[in-house]
Amino acid sequence: MPRERLSAEVFSLPVDQLRRGYYSDAYFNSAKVVLERNDLHRRVAMQVFQKRQRAVLGGMDEALAVLRVAAGRFAGDDPDAPWQPGWDDLVVKALHDGDEVAAYETVLTIEGDYSLFAHLETVYLGVLTRRTLISTNVREVVEAARGKMILFFPARFDHYRVQTGDGYAAHVAGAIGVSTDAQASWWGGKGIGTIPHGLIAACHGDTVEASRLYADLYHPDVNVVALVDFDNDCVATSLACADALGGRLWGVRLDTSETMVDRALWNEMGTFKPTGVVPELVCAVRRALDAKGHDQVRIVVSGGFDAAKIAAFEAAGVPADAYGVGSSLLRGNTDFTADVVAVDGRPCGKAGRRAVPNPRLARVR
Repeated sequence: MPRERLSAEVFSLPVDQLRRGYYSDAYFNSAKVVLERNDLHRRVAMQVFQKRQRAVLGGMDEALAVLRVAAGRFAGDDPDAPWQPGWDDLVVKALHDGDEVAAYETVLTIEGDYSLFAHLETVYLGVLTRRTLISTNVREVVEAARGKMILFFPARFDHYRVQTGDGYAAHVAGAIGVSTDAQASWWGGKGIGTIPHGLIAACHGDTVEASRLYADLYHPDVNVVALVDFDNDCVATSLACADALGGRLWGVRLDTSETMVDRALWNEMGTFKPTGVVPELVCAVRRALDAKGHDQVRIVVSGGFDAAKIAAFEAAGVPADAYGVGSSLLRGNTDFTADVVAVDGRPCGKAGRRAVPNPRLARVR
């Protein structure tokens, strides 16, 4: 049974600007003009790939939407000239969002009159590169967490306009929660989060009061998670919140700064690095909660987590129930490349590049 793709309407694309090459490298726009002015309608085979040894594909449905709405040409040079769509004249085959891909594996092929889509290379490659970076990084932390919840929390570290597609890329890669409604919009979800430091400060530094006010308003529709490092005493604050909120408290979140040592560890330092959210701190909070009968309260950890740190926590059996991961998910390299490998049915590509057929590709209707 064919796998469904997101419709082009989901992406709210700036259609007219895409068609006019506003977001495209100038040389691709120039190539389109040269082809059109000289009536050169070469039928090419374009293939797209990336070089990372293992990646999780993201942005494919978005890239296909770009081709669907912006492949074609204007009927004349007048700014008001009608648009002549070109999608139906192309043969497009592609993998799906969430597919794992290898280095140099062909993920997308476009066959047809090159003048119809030459101007879109910048855009669809950029979409695939950005979203695949997110999907790949998220899949790595999901696997490192061994089935525990991953919360996708990098929104504050990047431009807000990237949130929608990044959130969907994280979703298809296995993230359980995202922090903004925009990130969740393409699959109809909602942003989730914890009580922020700012709200605690507005309650004169009283974490319990901030948590109670939050719970009064949002429980049971939202999982109430108290942020418990405001006073640099995660054990005491976790217990105070659990005692005050009882069954309304879903969890506590440890977010101790990487330059701070939590009060609970002051008498234990000497045999481990004590700064930030470390295994010893998580264990101390878990022991304290369990000892007071709050074993139902979950522990969320955040602050500097990436796949390696999560894997280390899991290998050590640290009793964290969920991981909040932020800026590390925005780093790395999953650059995509597009090459013409055939013209009018004959092999034709730059030195070192040849057609690499991929039986996994599915025809896009």
